[in-house]
Amino acid sequence: MAKDKSGYIIAAAFIGPGTVTTASVAGANFGFHLMWALLFSIIATMVLQDMAARLGIATGKGLATNLKDISDKPAFRALFAVLIVAAVGVGNAAYESGNLTGAAIGLDAFVSIGTGNWAMILGAISALLLYSGKYKVIESVLVVLVIAMAVVFFVTLFAAGPQWTDMLSQAMQPQLDVDTITMILALIGTTIVPYNLFLHASLTAQNYAGEDKAESIAASRKQSVMAIGFGGLITLVVMATAMMAFFSQAATMDASNMGQQLEPVLGEGAQWFFAAGLFAAGLTSSITAPLAASYAVCGAFNLSQDMNSRAFRSIWMAIIATGVIIAGMGFKPLSAILFAQAANGLLLPVVAIFLLVVMNKRELLGPFKNGKASNLLGALVVAFVVCLGAYKLVSLF
Repeated sequence: MAKDKSGYIIAAAFIGPGTVTTASVAGANFGFHLMWALLFSIIATMVLQDMAARLGIATGKGLATNLKDISDKPAFRALFAVLIVAAVGVGNAAYESGNLTGAAIGLDAFVSIGTGNWAMILGAISALLLYSGKYKVIESVLVVLVIAMAVVFFVTLFAAGPQWTDMLSQAMQPQLDVDTITMILALIGTTIVPYNLFLHASLTAQNYAGEDKAESIAASRKQSVMAIGFGGLITLVVMATAMMAFFSQAATMDASNMGQQLEPVLGEGAQWFFAAGLFAAGLTSSITAPLAASYAVCGAFNLSQDMNSRAFRSIWMAIIATGVIIAGMGFKPLSAILFAQAANGLLLPVVAIFLLVVMNKRELLGPFKNGKASNLLGALVVAFVVCLGAYKLVSLF
């Protein structure tokens, strides 16, 4: 059996600065009233990532290639290719700006030269790491740093004496209104990341090539549920620590004081540790986002998916450059990160609908096509996110 770690790579990819920031803001501003949105996101992520992984293993191809091959007609194939590029390209550019901004906030806490300047430096570092072709080694180191930060959040949560009764009471009083809709979309967008569907399918297609498909799918599913579940638990703990530090308190959370939620354990060192973790999370995600975009676009246009090919490199370079430009345009850090997550929430239905279509192709997947349960869960996810997006648009007018 292949030594596949794609489930953990996916979990590491969505535990980026967007997750830390979004969960912190949600906990600080709304307490546990939005816990339902996070739980929905975790379950939905498991469902959709399972489909993507199963598709990659069963066909030996990435999601983009399979989506483009839905129809034999040239016009439809071209349309799908354009839609893939639009959805993943635009989404990843927004996401990349959030990743770079989050990491830049972390570094600026150590050496203050401005988040825009740090974003340029981080973009260059990400480009060099991808150009080397050794991204997995670097990613593994950064994942360890993110896990270390997660451990501190866990310790802080229990050391601070959490108000379990208050948490349960708030969780049992879910909120969904004009004031919370952007935050809900951000929580969904930071957990169910569209580009992770493309990345997961491509990784499993490569890592399980030549293996028994049924056994591979079972192994991949078990690993994904554990990894994504752990990632969701980390997000929940971040939300809880922010809730205890800021919700219903006089202090208001912003980019400069997010680390205060760690002070019960780390004291004055909390801000620095939080900054280091935010940097690690941001750099990890700023590598995986352009990587996924390269897999998706190359698959859509039948280009080489070799990391050293010119086309593959050109795509991730364009994503990183766009992210650096957006990050350096002077948006408020928290606003830029939350916008990136909300944009992902709005782009999700586009990718998910296409995934549902291809997962029902019996001639393509045979016994590994979607069953009734997968289709029902997938349809519910898409319908809910579409309704949220429509509600958000209507509320603007």
